Amino acid sequence: MPTATSALDVVDGEVRELIRRRGLDPFTDPAPVRVLVRDVVADYSERSLTSALPPIGDPDAVVRDVLDRVAGFGPLQRWFDDPEVEEIWVNEPGRVFVARRGRSELTTTILGAGQLADLVERMLRTSGRRIDMSQPFVDAVLPDGSRLHVVIPDIIAA
Repeated sequence: MPTATSALDVVDGEVRELIRRRGLDPFTDPAPVRVLVRDVVADYSERSLTSALPPIGDPDAVVRDVLDRVAGFGPLQRWFDDPEVEEIWVNEPGRVFVARRGRSELTTTILGAGQLADLVERMLRTSGRRIDMSQPFVDAVLPDGSRLHVVIPDIIAA
């Protein structure tokens, strides 16, 4: 039985396909991507009324989640958008911390290992930097000025 999450996944897939077909870059030109996401969510919502598609739930939340996935940093985006968050760090996929007013707190955000690797790759793409066993540590600056430091986990454990 499909769930509300599967509606989000369907919309996400449709948006990614249209981005690819239209040659859009969500990072360098986000405005048309925002319009595209809103249009796809509205279209999906209408189709779900007359088909077996699961209902979309809160369209605004779906727009925000899809934009975070395709044009932001996925589950970490909410922390990037929070003006009180001074620092975000991920010690391992299941442990995401943020600092507010100099105090750290463990969040409820959980990333899969593959999801974390994809996010790191996406973050580094904007800086032109890469990370691999020949370059296991990397420092970069994100487009908004945020600093990024990444270490391959196996290097830490060794």
